[in-house]
Amino acid sequence: MNILNKIKQIIGEILDLEEQDVTAESYLVRELGAESIDLLELAAALQTAFRIEVNAADLFLQGARTNLLPAEAPFLTGARLAEIAADLAAGPVIKVKDLVSYVEWKLEGQ
Repeated sequence: MNILNKIKQIIGEILDLEEQDVTAESYLVRELGAESIDLLELAAALQTAFRIEVNAADLFLQGARTNLLPAEAPFLTGARLAEIAADLAAGPVIKVKDLVSYVEWKLEGQ
């Protein structure tokens, strides 16, 4: 199973959603309805499923601001960081694809 599909399965289980309702472009909070406790559970599930160390504050960009630096989110591309900066006013910005990027980045570092 690839990383995206595994993450979609995990999100579906935690948020009680059908996997087909979760896409790479889905916003975790805005569209899928994740709450703070769900994000913590998701971080723990990713840690277990992929055997990686997950820092929830880093993963969910807690404290993100318009001038987010690449060093603060090394798992995201420059283009994605620019997209996030432009989108911050609309609310929580993390998408499913950002989780995939984080997991891939962590796995590469092991």
